[in-house]
Amino acid sequence: MKHPFWIALCFSLAGLAAWQTGTLFGYRQVERESQDESFRYSQLISNEIKRYEPIVTLAAQHPQLRQALTSPEQPALINAANQIMQLMADIVASSDVYLMDHQGLTIAASNYQQSANFIGQNFSFRPYFQNAFRSNGPAFYFALGTTSDMRGLYFAHAVMAPDDSTRPIGVIAMKIQVAELESQWRRPTSFNEAEMLITDAEGVSFLASRPNWLYRAFEPLTEEGQARLQSEQRYAAQQLRPMNITRLGTPPGVSENVERVLIEENGLRQDYLSLQTPLPNGDWTLRVMIGTRSVLWTQVRFLITGLILLSGLLLAWLYLRERQRREAELAQRSEQLERSVKERTADLKASNQQLLDEVRERERAEKELKETQRELIQAAKLAVLGQMSAGLNHEMNQPLTAIQAYARNSQRFLQRGEQDVVDANLGEIVSLCDKMAELTRQFKVFARKSEGLPSQVDLRLPIDAALKIIRAQDSSSGILIEWQRPTEAVMVHGDLIRIEQVMVNLIANAVQAVEGSTAPEIHIQLQAKEQQIECLVRDNGSGLPANTEQIFEPFFTTKSMKQGLGLGLSISRQIMDALGGKLVGQNRPDTQGAEFILTFQTRSKTD
Repeated sequence: MKHPFWIALCFSLAGLAAWQTGTLFGYRQVERESQDESFRYSQLISNEIKRYEPIVTLAAQHPQLRQALTSPEQPALINAANQIMQLMADIVASSDVYLMDHQGLTIAASNYQQSANFIGQNFSFRPYFQNAFRSNGPAFYFALGTTSDMRGLYFAHAVMAPDDSTRPIGVIAMKIQVAELESQWRRPTSFNEAEMLITDAEGVSFLASRPNWLYRAFEPLTEEGQARLQSEQRYAAQQLRPMNITRLGTPPGVSENVERVLIEENGLRQDYLSLQTPLPNGDWTLRVMIGTRSVLWTQVRFLITGLILLSGLLLAWLYLRERQRREAELAQRSEQLERSVKERTADLKASNQQLLDEVRERERAEKELKETQRELIQAAKLAVLGQMSAGLNHEMNQPLTAIQAYARNSQRFLQRGEQDVVDANLGEIVSLCDKMAELTRQFKVFARKSEGLPSQVDLRLPIDAALKIIRAQDSSSGILIEWQRPTEAVMVHGDLIRIEQVMVNLIANAVQAVEGSTAPEIHIQLQAKEQQIECLVRDNGSGLPANTEQIFEPFFTTKSMKQGLGLGLSISRQIMDALGGKLVGQNRPDTQGAEFILTFQTRSKTD
């Protein structure tokens, strides 16, 4: 009776210990999975915010938007502001962009052509308007649209007066829909019962992997919180129903921000391990909820393993005891054998432990490396996305204009029966299409900096190619373009296609500058200066503004909306900087007009 009692007691204690160990290990494993998913989703939200914040800040500095706010009674300024914001919405793929005066009244919007537009609506009750106007800077907010009834992230920035950088005269806002953001959520592969949601400061969910969890209160709503949500109209007319949640406390061995919750829906109960992570904007909380069913299987595995190990030890003990009783004469050998087995077992355990430590260390290092690479790739994409997309659209417009001119000329010559001229024009169109393809490839090279390294280029060739494009346009007719072409090659350090882009932009700007002149002229010449080559592009137009450096800022322009957004000179200067050269602009000292000076190195600085 004595031995069976102790055996049963040992099995009970071992089973309890194995079960508790399995519980601890199972919850820790679920917590690690929750932390991994929480990190990935928080990075997704953070990157989405960082993607649009600088765009709104840059748009708030647009001079034509400031003019619209200072003179809202002029229809031409309001129409120009509507077109600018419509173009901004198309470029950044936003839902809506709209401009409000100091009282919150919308005076211009990207959806001005739609029947349900924002013009005339007052959004002064929105916190993003109040915060931006109060701080003279950016603001961020989430809400359900009162007009569209669609969820969106709102990025706002105060628009300052032209003559006073500390006095706001209005607010520009950009709305980004969250449907695309939710579509990027993926459930963990190792757990079927996993849900993700984001709640506001009042505990109401506005982003969720389960549609029926949207606009649900995961925390008790106070009267003050309900009043705040109603005043802000954050969720419009949505009913904020509370979730049926039973909190079971923090399981053993996990962090304090983790708890077990029991959620009841439609008569069914589901046990989750909930991890709460605050998001960068301050009052959002990311909740990753993973089902605890896997913990039960971990407990069962540990229990079975523990009982098997205990059974093995018990059988070994019985075997040795029976053998010692029957073979007393081999007691000494049995002791030696047992000692040897224990020593070898210890060595094996030490070796196994060392191997497990090495495997864990390598897995941790590999995981850190992958996360670092992913962050670097995302940061590089965000750094060039807005500028390259706008620049490519701007530069592609020039060869398209030339193709249109050649096509129209070909129609007239075809009617006259001049087949040779038509063939020549079609050849030019094919050549320009090839140049457009090469232009697109060069923008990718400029963005990635992975191929197409600068080399020795004959500077005459890109100037010749640029003049072909300009002269094919109707706007260049009647303009004297004098190109003092050297008879010998002029070799510089650069890239043929990118230099051609700069020349096309500068000559096109000169053509627009001399419009209306009685005797329009454009002069292009090269001159050597020490170990550099300077290329001068001069015109006899109206000249540049007093602050010549301002013309190289993005979106600065003195032209109409049909002539561009003010990106050409900014991109041209970046191209020259990348090639190791320099681009400056000034008014001509000898007569009326402007001149742009491009400075090229005759050889690479690393030579």
